[in-house]
This record gives sequence, C-alpha cells and structure tokens, in this order.
Amino acid sequence: MSRMKQKYNDITPALREECGIQNVMQTPKLEKIVISVGVGEEGKDNKLVQNMTDTISLIAGQKAVIVNAKKSVAGFKAREGAPSGIRVTLRGANMYNFFDKLVSIALPRVKDFRGTPRKGFDGRGNYNFGLQEQLMFPEVEFDNIIKTHGMNITIVTSTENDKEAFTLLEKLGMPFAKGKN
Repeated sequence: MSRMKQKYNDITPALREECGIQNVMQTPKLEKIVISVGVGEEGKDNKLVQNMTDTISLIAGQKAVIVNAKKSVAGFKAREGAPSGIRVTLRGANMYNFFDKLVSIALPRVKDFRGTPRKGFDGRGNYNFGLQEQLMFPEVEFDNIIKTHGMNITIVTSTENDKEAFTLLEKLGMPFAKGKN
C-alpha cells in the first residue's frame, strides 16, 4: 500500500467527523487525477510532441496519450486530426503515488512557491491548477528536454461540494495558499 493511501485511511475518521458524515461510504475520496498539456504551435513538430508525451509519461508513471483535434478551427490554427494536446488519467495506486510525489517533492521544489490557489474548485468537488514547467519533478532530466512546458492537473473527488473536497485535499497535505486567495 502506498504512503498516501495509508495516510488517507488514517484521516478518514477525522474527515467524516469534520464533514458531518455518518455513512462510511459517503466519505470523500480521490477518484482520479488527470494531467493534461496543450501542444499549441508545437503540434506541427512531431519530435517535440513525442518528447512532451515521453516527459508526461515519465512524470505520471503511466503512458500518456496524444489527443488529436476533432475539427479544424482557423482562429486557433488547428487542423482536424493534428495533435492538440497530451493527456494521462491516473487512478488507484498510480494516482496515490503521483499525488504523494506532487505534494511532498515537486511542489516544494518550485521557486518562490506560496501554495496552490484556493480558487481552483469548480463547484462540484473537483480541483484544477496549473504548473509552469515540468522540471520540478525528480524524474525529469534537463538534458532530455527539448522545450519546457506547463501542465494542468485536475483532481477529481467523490464529493459534490467544494468544502468537503478542500477538507480532503488539505488533510492529504495539499499546500494551499494562505488567506482567501
């Protein structure tokens, strides 16, 4: 069992008490984590797209997939069938391992890090935030990177409200910014 899964099991009684939940099955939990990257103008360079895919796969510990545009949009210079993004969905053990690595290793390595924004909740218990570059993860070697890029991380929880999702993530160690933000 991963360290973060064990931590979740340890905090569930306090989590249920704080959220006022009697039924054990209604305890908020992580369902999945989605890491996504938009390729933008770099979508024309297959070597760069492959390098980005390999980097995200290395970070996630699971193979990332290239997402192709479904239709052409002239304003975005996107052609149908051309790469528009890279995505990986983590569940189970991979999800807990990535979350542990994110909160205990990667985020503390960010220069001038003041916490993740509290505004990232969507009203349905999901949390979104972005990272500026991939170099904060220990697996990524600077020499193997063609171009630095950011990523969006979406954490999907089983709860339907933001207060319970915030409580869950805070108890799991997510470093939220101080104050209202």
